[in-house]
Amino acid sequence: MSDAHKEKSLVDAEKGTLDPLPPQAPYQQEVKSNMVPPTALPSSKEKESGVTTTTKEVVLADKKPPPKRQKKKVSKWILLTLWFNMYRKFFALSFGLNMIGLALAASGHWPYGLKYNGAIVVANFNFAILMRNEVFGRLLYLFVNTCFAKWPPLWFRLGCTSVLQHLGGIHSGCALSGVIWLLYKVINNFRKLDVTHDAVLVMGVITNLAVMISALSAFPWVRNTHHNVFERHHRFVGWLGLVCTWVFVILGNTYDPVTRSWNLSGAALVRHQDFWFTMGMTIFIALPWCFVREVPVDIELPSSKVAIIRFRRGMQQGLLGRISRSSIMEYHAFGIISESRHAQYHYMIAGVISHAVSSKTHPRRFGHFAGVSNTSTLYKRGIRICTGTGIGAALSTCLQSPYWYLIWIGSEQEKTFGPTISGLIHKHIGPERLLLWDSKARGGRPDTMKILKEAYDYWDAEVVFITSNYIGNSEIMQGCKEAGIPCFGLTLI
Repeated sequence: MSDAHKEKSLVDAEKGTLDPLPPQAPYQQEVKSNMVPPTALPSSKEKESGVTTTTKEVVLADKKPPPKRQKKKVSKWILLTLWFNMYRKFFALSFGLNMIGLALAASGHWPYGLKYNGAIVVANFNFAILMRNEVFGRLLYLFVNTCFAKWPPLWFRLGCTSVLQHLGGIHSGCALSGVIWLLYKVINNFRKLDVTHDAVLVMGVITNLAVMISALSAFPWVRNTHHNVFERHHRFVGWLGLVCTWVFVILGNTYDPVTRSWNLSGAALVRHQDFWFTMGMTIFIALPWCFVREVPVDIELPSSKVAIIRFRRGMQQGLLGRISRSSIMEYHAFGIISESRHAQYHYMIAGVISHAVSSKTHPRRFGHFAGVSNTSTLYKRGIRICTGTGIGAALSTCLQSPYWYLIWIGSEQEKTFGPTISGLIHKHIGPERLLLWDSKARGGRPDTMKILKEAYDYWDAEVVFITSNYIGNSEIMQGCKEAGIPCFGLTLI
């Protein structure tokens, strides 16, 4: 990513975001008596003046542009540890083990891999799809949050969050391995050209092409810069690959190369491993689509920068949802804001007003899936820092738990995001666990790591969750790593 592009991303993210709200009665029950608020937080004098003075007047009264900060040099070791995160560790492990197995099979040292390479192909695809299955993910998060909340050592709970956040590394490693194993199987079929039926050869090539295109469309450059291209090819070509896999498996398992005849007995087919692996793939792909439905929504447009989408009923914290105006095309994921599971409504914040939310239609809802914030229940106390529209993914955690401290950095947040989001914050989050930084009113962006360290010490937090753009996320994660503060943010791949 070029410096110019990164700078533009930073500016765009800082444009769309609530002026600091008038303070309210503090939530005293859970705040330790010996805590001293960080200097960046409103002082008691500011809080008292906020009773009779508007928030904007309080902020502007002490409006001093923060000094320009020189970019701090980050050690190569920190950059390496952030780059080689759990995602890449999972990828290296799953892909590496597969390549070792492939080398042993190709050299004749692993007879099982040579004989049952088709089963290994679909087993890899099966496991890759399972790692991205929303239903499986929800169950996994539920198990971890239920069994390991607060009581295990901190290092173990941090490990649980890291593993859950980076399951995509297993998805990528197994998917790419499956493509390579499939290529190996097709090459082996062509080596036995004299005893392999033409239909098996043709379907092997078609299946290989389909899964290769689906895999290539998911490469980070395509996924991050051309999301709709990624989604269409990964989904529709992937579905084509599934159909071709079924045909390839059935043809390969019903044709007998010794007798050169077809065995159409279903009993013989179901005895093969790859039949059941393919069945598992089909179920895992189809299952999330059972939850697609048309839902009524109300759309609030507080500014030209964002849309607030309101849905019925409350939700637990830490969830995201996908919406679209079509049943199968271009689903967009947004964080879910909800006061509680028993609330009347929950909300999504769309960062740009796109065709998905431009009119008061009834969009399709793909269902909900858990994000990293869902593991906030594992920790005794934490910091949730976000910029701009990142409040959509961050706010629920702080609304539903008094043990989480919110830092929201943006520009003219109240004007941009409107009364709905302002009201939720004002109603549920006391000033003792809230810092809203309006970069326009305060004359610029804060020293993010300074206010974060102060809040971390003041709140006696165990972990920091970050939602920001690429540059903001990188800077905060580097600063936290250097300061020894456990943190989770955007997965950098």
